[in-house]
Amino acid sequence: MTAHPHGVPDGAPAGRPPRVETHGLDVIEDAERKGTPRTLFWPWFGANVSVLGLGYGAFAFGFGISFRQALAAGALGIVVSFLLCGFVAVAGKRGSAPTMVLSRAAYGVRGNRLPAVVSWMLTVGWETVLTALATMATATVFGALGWGGGTGTKAAALLVVAALTVVGGVMGFDLIMRLQTWITLVTGVLTLVYVALVADRIHWSTVDALPAGSAQRFIGALVFMMTGFGLGWVNAAADYSRYLPRDSSSRGVIGWTTFGACLAPLVLLVFGLLLAGSAPELSRAIAADPIGALATLLPAWFLVPFAVVAVLGLVGGAVLDIYSSGLALLSAGLRAPRYLAALLDGILMIAGSVYIVFFADDFLGQFMGFLTTLGVPIAAWAGVMLADLALRRRDYDEADLYRPHGRYGDVPLLPLCVTLAATGVGWGLVTNTAAHWLTWQGYLLAPLGLGGRTGPWAYANLGVLGALALAFLGTLSTGRARIRHQEARAPDPRGRAAPMSPDTR
Repeated sequence: MTAHPHGVPDGAPAGRPPRVETHGLDVIEDAERKGTPRTLFWPWFGANVSVLGLGYGAFAFGFGISFRQALAAGALGIVVSFLLCGFVAVAGKRGSAPTMVLSRAAYGVRGNRLPAVVSWMLTVGWETVLTALATMATATVFGALGWGGGTGTKAAALLVVAALTVVGGVMGFDLIMRLQTWITLVTGVLTLVYVALVADRIHWSTVDALPAGSAQRFIGALVFMMTGFGLGWVNAAADYSRYLPRDSSSRGVIGWTTFGACLAPLVLLVFGLLLAGSAPELSRAIAADPIGALATLLPAWFLVPFAVVAVLGLVGGAVLDIYSSGLALLSAGLRAPRYLAALLDGILMIAGSVYIVFFADDFLGQFMGFLTTLGVPIAAWAGVMLADLALRRRDYDEADLYRPHGRYGDVPLLPLCVTLAATGVGWGLVTNTAAHWLTWQGYLLAPLGLGGRTGPWAYANLGVLGALALAFLGTLSTGRARIRHQEARAPDPRGRAAPMSPDTR
């Protein structure tokens, strides 16, 4: 099922209430695959049209770079990282299964559990961050209106935001596609109103006077943008394209995924850079409470609509995350229906959000540490997955994606070794001094003559790019023979459809 322009999935009657999705890791049958690549615009746009995109302007300036450098780093990081999502989305329409099941072609059926666990951690982390931000934003708005804003308000806001997210994740694809269309429309309009209301806060002379930073600082901002945007979604990129017909245009899948995901962040980034560059104190406030700080610029009459746009935008992203995190958890080996996996992730999300909202005192430091640390292994996985896709000439044998003794193998050592090696190198080239529990990273900066953990390359986060490049080139150079051997095998006589078992529901 895919989204109708008015929010009704193709093939679903307009008046039919959404039902709990029964699909888990199983293959989507041809009869259920409908729509065209352009319908991918709705979930990707809806998940990324968040006022949090404005906050990335302040995050970029935190690297000590000029407006032009921040704009170039942000635009390049957003487009390139979401283009990677577009490439991975092609695997969905070729293989009809979730992203972390299709990854088994590269890693083996049970060998894939390692990247599946990392993918699960990343998506649970993202849904937790988004839920916490929505909670803090609501409390800030209520405080500005004199309606509370303390612990009680935060607790109530967390319950509402968590309920919306968990219900969407448990119900599944049908409800998500309907929600994302309406979230897109509402948040898109209200975000434009926000931009119009605070446009007079922009002072171009102040923005233009910001000094330029070094090449290392520019690279650091670029990598942060990549991990904050597309690399945070790449491990879920095929979860929605799997519902498209097999003969859908691959270029269309890449184009609509990239366009839908990039459009809002690019616009919001530009405006966020202009706002943050005009007021250094705003940049510092955003580091503590990104969306709450943006609310302080508004007249009182628009605070409630702003709360709506903030919460809906963040919930749109969190719903997609909790849906994909449930699928990743099943791929990691949990034997349960998909909706129970999503419910379990929701419980973890609430616990993490409670910590961020009520106990953590440095949102930006923890956030950057989280993104960079998990961004390295995800970049390594993406490198392996993209090279594997580039080498394949045939569609996946869907049944063998579920058979340890099929053509894709059980636990092939080579792709796992490539991933671990790329991750090890990557962690050695990043630093996370803002998060005290991550100071062990950066161990290769001194041996490679890059100045150590306090040198000029310390915050360039080269490890993310290094992990992506090493894994891609390593798989491209060593995986060709293995893939040709896989594709030369005759189809299994037991048929194409994947056998149903507890962990494929």
